[in-house]
Amino acid sequence: MSGFGPGDLFLADCPARLAVELIADKWTVVVLAGLSEGPVRHGELIKLIGGISRKMLTQTLRRLETHGLIRRHAYAEVPPRVEYELTPLGATLTEPIQALTEWARAHGDAVLDALDAHAEPVAAAE
Repeated sequence: MSGFGPGDLFLADCPARLAVELIADKWTVVVLAGLSEGPVRHGELIKLIGGISRKMLTQTLRRLETHGLIRRHAYAEVPPRVEYELTPLGATLTEPIQALTEWARAHGDAVLDALDAHAEPVAAAE
């Protein structure tokens, strides 16, 4: 980023900060990973992701579309069919998401162990 020093990278009005905040959302990376193999329908994403409500998936898809990471394609059919796919910009996140996924697989147990080690003991019943 020309004109920005390392300390300026995450200022409130910096585009890099906006991008990081978008990607750091709980469901963004999961949805983008779900779309990494090609176009997917809403219901298929629900099954693929698991644990996400229809409403939250819809909100996440709309946000990703607004930010140019995915494309929504509605087919003129009866019943209506809608598919979502990564845009070229969204596809640039496939490799970083795969790297993050591999890190999580390799170090997930260590993170859970650290969490368990710092958990507060359960208070004895009075």
